[in-house]
Amino acid sequence: MLARWIRGLVLRWGRRENLGMGQTSGSAGSGGAGPSPAAREHLTAGGHSMLREYMTHLRVEKGLRPLSCEAYLRDLEMFAEFLEGGGGDGVGVKTFLSAEQGDVSGFMQHLREHGVQSRSIARKLSCVRGFYKWLLMDKRVRRDPTVNIESPSSWKVLPKSLAESEVSEMLGKTGAAARAADASGAALRDHAMLELLYAGGLRVGEIVALRQEDLRLETASVQVRGKGDKERIVPIGRSAVEAIENYVKRGRPELVRGAGMQRALFVSVRGHALTTQAVWQMVRGVNRQASPHKLRHSMATHMVEHGADLRSVQTILGHADIATTQVYTHLAIDRLKTVHRMCHPRARRREGSGLRAQGSEGAVGVEA
Repeated sequence: MLARWIRGLVLRWGRRENLGMGQTSGSAGSGGAGPSPAAREHLTAGGHSMLREYMTHLRVEKGLRPLSCEAYLRDLEMFAEFLEGGGGDGVGVKTFLSAEQGDVSGFMQHLREHGVQSRSIARKLSCVRGFYKWLLMDKRVRRDPTVNIESPSSWKVLPKSLAESEVSEMLGKTGAAARAADASGAALRDHAMLELLYAGGLRVGEIVALRQEDLRLETASVQVRGKGDKERIVPIGRSAVEAIENYVKRGRPELVRGAGMQRALFVSVRGHALTTQAVWQMVRGVNRQASPHKLRHSMATHMVEHGADLRSVQTILGHADIATTQVYTHLAIDRLKTVHRMCHPRARRREGSGLRAQGSEGAVGVEA
């Protein structure tokens, strides 16, 4: 298929240019088969060249990480394959440059018919929008076919989080292992990572990219490089500071022994920088229902439930737009209902118990 053939070309080019595109799983090449006549027609229009240049734009100018570039590439491959099949009207073979608004709408409908969730469809539409914005700026197309196409209404879904008791139980397990007299370097590392994931709301990619010089333990904070290579200072609590100090003093020297110089903060038993998969496995090993990203959501949810303002949560999480952070206000609705029942005069009168607690019916007023 065209998309698979394009992907093989781009990935091979990415490895030569040291973009890191081929480090993720599932990045196989073309499978050895040459392109079909239709694929050649598409490639003559510059399909693979545009994707190659767009990947460079994302990685170099936008500062996106290799995994993000890989996700964008997959989405554009899928759209290219849809265009190869005739696009929205199913007639002929279309290209990126000849696509129209009906082709983009047809692509979304095609995804819906094949059971793709609304959130994933919205993400793919966002990817296609970014691609055509780049083509428009580069004057390769005269009009943007994604204009006036609305994203699915369920794009913003409520993120899943853990209860405070569940997080406490997880930290208790790793903490007990780290406090043992014969605690290994790996046990100290795992507890420090778990504390940091919850205390700072770090993404899994951010925590594996941390270096020793990023620690600011004297001010109870760490310097984090997030999406787009944007840096931010994230405050952490005393428990996280103590866990990291123990790991740096006792655990890390044991793990990096004989492995040479290593800048990464969290390392494997062989002294190499940890992978994101290793962090996922560690978290799942403590709680099968948890994940690094769920701990991030849990941290934000618990802060909002305890009265934190959205601007502070936005800064800690590294969200570029506060609209992304506002989703956590919906998660605190149970707490808001409880406060309303306890504090609102008419809600208390309906409950009945609030009036007795005041000792005077006149303290609340008379309902009309």
